Amino acid sequence: MNKDLKVFENLESEVRSYCRSFPTVFTKAKGSIMWDKEGKEYIDFFCGAGALNYGHNDPNMKQKLVDYIMSDGITHSLDKATTPKQEFLTTFNDVILKPRDLDYKVMFPGPTGTNTVESALKLARKVTGRTEVITFTNGFHGMTIGSLSVTGNAFKRKGAGIPLHNAVTMPYDRYMDDTTDSLDYLEHYLEDGGSGVEVPAAVILETVQGEGGLNWASNKWLKRLEELCNRFDILLIIDDVQAGVGRTGTFFSFEPAGIKPDIVCMSKSIGGYGSPFAITLIKPEYDIWAPGEHNGTFRGNNHAFVTATEALKYWDDPAFEKAIHEKIEKVTSYLNRIVKDYPELDGYVKGRGLMQGISCGVEGIAEDVAAEAFKRGLIMETAGADDEVFKLFPAINMDNETLERGFDVIEESVKAAVAKNEPVTN
Repeated sequence: MNKDLKVFENLESEVRSYCRSFPTVFTKAKGSIMWDKEGKEYIDFFCGAGALNYGHNDPNMKQKLVDYIMSDGITHSLDKATTPKQEFLTTFNDVILKPRDLDYKVMFPGPTGTNTVESALKLARKVTGRTEVITFTNGFHGMTIGSLSVTGNAFKRKGAGIPLHNAVTMPYDRYMDDTTDSLDYLEHYLEDGGSGVEVPAAVILETVQGEGGLNWASNKWLKRLEELCNRFDILLIIDDVQAGVGRTGTFFSFEPAGIKPDIVCMSKSIGGYGSPFAITLIKPEYDIWAPGEHNGTFRGNNHAFVTATEALKYWDDPAFEKAIHEKIEKVTSYLNRIVKDYPELDGYVKGRGLMQGISCGVEGIAEDVAAEAFKRGLIMETAGADDEVFKLFPAINMDNETLERGFDVIEESVKAAVAKNEPVTN
């Protein structure tokens, strides 16, 4: 083992995970490049699991943050009114919500993705007076008890240590096969008085399941789901923690479907710079919280307000979103070629936008590809119940040269993984 990692081995909890997949000590990062203690360069196709959509240390955000700190700007404020919060709310409304004809109240529930999910579940139950929540196969919504109850991964659910209740799992789009509409089952379930459970408070889902294996819901399926929710007076919650902020090509992942969720959960890249930050967007008619009914010590991260506001300025320019879509086309084309050129993967392309990857039919080969990529100076991770998908999460503003370099590294890694998995013959 690298001697520099011994301190982590000796002193840090066994629960650590990413430092096992990427066994080096990182010291510096800029844009889409990271460097370790030995000066080795790594292309980042991981982006903090979607928390760094704009890359590392964006110069505009960094300067705004440094200026704010040097001016003795407020860091911690609970939910007091501050200038950075005022500027964020105004900019978010003007740049993001109004142009998309969306009307939401903005709640600051705490700094992480699971905080926003917990607040959404609590509010949906308060609004409707019901307890059950419908979730979907392979969904992932966080690691606290409420969020785990609507998460599908058996390994993570087991970590709760107690039974997880008040959630009913339904099949996600194309869970059974490509021809069966899984919403037929959900509709029948809701209509049938003998299904065993009353109408739920809410439905929660990701439009693209990041941890669950890059499964994605079609626009038609999402639109029908919204119609079912409206018909049965169920709140629709979209968890856009990982798929939002341009990761799928539009600011919100649900925009192409033309739906307007009742509640939207956002975290990760909404802060722009990687600082802890989360928001819960609520249709005004459902914002029935009593003051202080849901709170948190770190719901007023002013440093994140500063960088989040600066990040939103990118979306003022239509060319920014256009450039994201151009990168998406490159990624899709590249992955389709890899599937064609390397049938040994027994793979197919999954996902949408800049959260795509290849699902491999050969056991363990996706993990081998990711490991080989790290050896060659590229950081990427796997997804799915059996880590069968190696996934590409480049920054949404990554330059084309770095993107192409990353493609080359991944292809070399695929070659190495395929060679490793070739059967030995006498």
